Amino acid sequence: MTDPDTLKLKQRERDNWSSAAEGWRRRHALLNKGAAPVSERMLALARVEPGCHVLDIASGTGEPALTAARWVGDTGRVIGTDLVEEMVAVARDLAAAAGLDNLEFHCCDAEALDLSEQAFDAVTIRWGLMFMPEPHRCLEAAHRALKPGGRISLACWTAPENNPFVALLMKTLANYMEIPAPPPGSPGIFAFADPGRLHGALAAAGFADIALEEQHIEVFEVADGEAYWDVISDLAAPVMALVNQLDAASRTAYIEEVIRTADTLRQSDSLRMSGSTWIASAGKD
Repeated sequence: MTDPDTLKLKQRERDNWSSAAEGWRRRHALLNKGAAPVSERMLALARVEPGCHVLDIASGTGEPALTAARWVGDTGRVIGTDLVEEMVAVARDLAAAAGLDNLEFHCCDAEALDLSEQAFDAVTIRWGLMFMPEPHRCLEAAHRALKPGGRISLACWTAPENNPFVALLMKTLANYMEIPAPPPGSPGIFAFADPGRLHGALAAAGFADIALEEQHIEVFEVADGEAYWDVISDLAAPVMALVNQLDAASRTAYIEEVIRTADTLRQSDSLRMSGSTWIASAGKD
């Protein structure tokens, strides 16, 4: 039985990301441009090729499941899952618009997946494992779902100082409210910033041949600080949940400071916000 604290954390994630679904729909093209190198590297490390059956966990609005569906072709199959129905609805719309009929999305809890054992050639999890209260349950389910010789690849953000695209928000927010340090192991955007924890989680779930690599990306490029705020306030659901706790005057002052600070990072005629992610890959014997 799932304990009350875990249920509370799961509901928090549902609330956060359901409120962000339409923002992610609006920003899909912009975010996908920056994140495409991560998706493609993950699929390569998972050895996704035509005819493969792929399980994409925590798909959000559809990536890398959408890209995987193009890679596996008509003879392959991709199943995407996410905890949040509003995110799944966007993913289904994007798949339909792309004419991808080898792809289906389901709303379900990644920590309670009930799938046929040894059904998939590859499993992918892009920037989703960090938000799970019991990530070991997800990884164990992924291991069961893989065929012998199958591969998993996943992405988790590295340390905050390497990710100014979101660290700027948090650092500025600390000027307006007390942000207590999360307990070790608690879910959040940087929960797997420690590569040792990520490696250990995969090993504990039964995976072998574990490898980690760091990839630097330009998360998105916008015109200026105001455009940065418009975009990131659509995307950064956990941070916005905190921002929305501020009173009106503090919230206005916070937004103004974020915009000013972001403007100091402009390069010539644009603002390029960078990030750094771990990409982990492993196999099932």
